[in-house]
Amino acid sequence: MSASRWISTSMPYLTPREQEQGDAWSTDAAAKGRRGSQRIIHAGEAPAPAEVALLLGVQQGEPVVVRRRLILLDDEPNELTDTYYPAAIARGTPLAGTAKIRGGAVTLLAELGHVGALVREDVTAGLPVEEEQEALRLAETDPVLRLTRLTLDREDRPIQVDRMVMPAQRQQLRYEIRIG
Repeated sequence: MSASRWISTSMPYLTPREQEQGDAWSTDAAAKGRRGSQRIIHAGEAPAPAEVALLLGVQQGEPVVVRRRLILLDDEPNELTDTYYPAAIARGTPLAGTAKIRGGAVTLLAELGHVGALVREDVTAGLPVEEEQEALRLAETDPVLRLTRLTLDREDRPIQVDRMVMPAQRQQLRYEIRIG
């Protein structure tokens, strides 16, 4: 496997961090001798796209809070992520702003009383749209992986939807499932 390929597991990004810990991405990358960072491209309220509305249980076009981030690995684009929250949870919180959130969004959600209990991830492959090509520095024929993650709380209420786009040739997704 190429040294530039990133092996991604979801678990570190699903659990709240301790106060002294940094965000999961920077910590995960540093543990592998790499430098992980991110740029928040946009944050605020926006109309819910159809797929997001369905997953969050709101009407299409209803306001939701979205954070769009460009995830970097050693200063190179590694992933483009849009994270959506119900407005009732995120409106007026740091989730609706462009500042970095200490410990990450999952930690802030937990502090606000919203802890994930069940996560569903769907992965598909395809070609990037123009905006993704530019952000991820891809050719129109470079395949991408699209991961949609829904996080539900203990009452099966949706608290977060992530839509990630990753260059396929730079990624390997790993799922570890403990049985029993």
